[in-house]
Amino acid sequence: MEKKKASTEEILEVIIAIFLGITAVLTAWASWIGALHGGNQATSYTTSNNLSSEGNSMWNDASQSLMQDMILWNTISELRIDYTFAEENGETAEVDRLGWKIDKLVSDNCSDGLVDAIAWADAQEDDVSPFDKDGFIESYYSDAQAKLDEAADMLEQGKKANDYGDAYGLVSVIYAVVLFLLGIASMFKKLSNRFIVVGIAAVGFVFATIYRTTLPLPAGFSILSYIFGG
Repeated sequence: MEKKKASTEEILEVIIAIFLGITAVLTAWASWIGALHGGNQATSYTTSNNLSSEGNSMWNDASQSLMQDMILWNTISELRIDYTFAEENGETAEVDRLGWKIDKLVSDNCSDGLVDAIAWADAQEDDVSPFDKDGFIESYYSDAQAKLDEAADMLEQGKKANDYGDAYGLVSVIYAVVLFLLGIASMFKKLSNRFIVVGIAAVGFVFATIYRTTLPLPAGFSILSYIFGG
């Protein structure tokens, strides 16, 4: 009977030793992957901040361009009124002068988008501004908005990386508890108590392992790149 008891204890000790080794490796793995997620988080936040700064700068530039074009259009509108007045009064020289000035302003200062918007406004039955054209004002900010959207995407990636890093941290903590339970299991004299402690550790190990499998690896992660330096 004593021989059977000793044999059971030896088997249990071997199981605990193997269990300890596997858990230690998985703890190190979870900690490493969590750290990589943390690195991705920092990179994403930094990139997001840079893109936001660039996008805000582009937005301010777009606002200035819009204001300049509105002022330019007001100037062209005034010249057009003078042109119409001169034309109605038969002032040929003045018509030629104003016509040349209007053409010069349009060709030298108007963007293709503004030229198209002016053509659209001229084609309308009512007296409208080129800036009444659907989507025209928004077109000034399209590049800036795209940059800000990119910044928002990077920020969201950073938040996800932070969440995943925290999740891997939780896995590491659970594995650490499992290691602790396995470490103290041999301190119990009764074999039944050892089995209880090992059983609790096994439950924690299974839970942490299943939970870990639901978590993604860091973006662009490849174990081969760390082995071969690629």
